[in-house]
Amino acid sequence: MDRARPLSRRDMAARVARDIPEGWYVNLGIGMPTSIADCVPRDREVIIHSENGILGMGPAPAPHAASDWLINAGKQHVTLQTGGSYMHHADSFAIIRGGHLDLCVLGAYEVAENGDIANWATSEADTAPAVGGAMDLAVGAKRIWVMMEHTTKEGAPRLVHRCTYPLTALGVVQRIYTNLAVIDVTPSGFRVIEMVPGLSLPDLRAQTGAPLQLGESAELR
Repeated sequence: MDRARPLSRRDMAARVARDIPEGWYVNLGIGMPTSIADCVPRDREVIIHSENGILGMGPAPAPHAASDWLINAGKQHVTLQTGGSYMHHADSFAIIRGGHLDLCVLGAYEVAENGDIANWATSEADTAPAVGGAMDLAVGAKRIWVMMEHTTKEGAPRLVHRCTYPLTALGVVQRIYTNLAVIDVTPSGFRVIEMVPGLSLPDLRAQTGAPLQLGESAELR
């Protein structure tokens, strides 16, 4: 993988934002996905939801313009787009559970080839007491995409045959964006849609814990 340069987290967020269509209602999970709000093209209307009670969330504010009262579910300062609104926590979860979100982008520790997702606990010094809102988002949104590093810091695969960490939801993930590739989850397993320049399919397979198929329209560049 000498010639391949993994995407930065900012580039990963921009890559996800590029695929979100006009007019979609989208929830961005805590962690890496929240930066997608900063990368949505200004000429495209994407309505971003935060489960703590915001609809029409905008990008992060400039440091001098941050409001102590306007934060997302990850307690990060955000802005409100023109026409945006605040609501009660219960109403916010009614949006999620009622199937009104076109998409949720979640972070994850592992994703299995059948679309299972583990994103709330590794059982190693975890601070989260329970699965939280990700459980509702995973089953309530019409589509689930995942944004995550392709491997752990130790080089272990995060895309696996079966998850070893506690599961958030079964069979819900449809697409994965990593710092190395864009991969769809299909009935026959992982299918590569795009890879970073300079990365070969054998190199990608060596860093993946489940078989990879090459999509017909895959961009190898």
